[in-house]
Amino acid sequence: MSIHSWARIALEAELQSAEAQGFDRLLALRALLAEVVEQSRGLRDAQELAHELQFLADNLDDERDYAFMRP
Repeated sequence: MSIHSWARIALEAELQSAEAQGFDRLLALRALLAEVVEQSRGLRDAQELAHELQFLADNLDDERDYAFMRP
């Protein structure tokens, strides 16, 4: 199992737990994201973390053709 597969499975389990406690799925995701960023800040340079988050935000559109992906 890859680390990404593990993370996907762990996240889904936590979201199911949150929903079972009556929390909205979107709010739970936002809270988890905020906690991941906070935990990451303690392990990484803030600018490095900001660049990674910006990269992820810039690549949210599945339909967009990215220059670095072209042959």
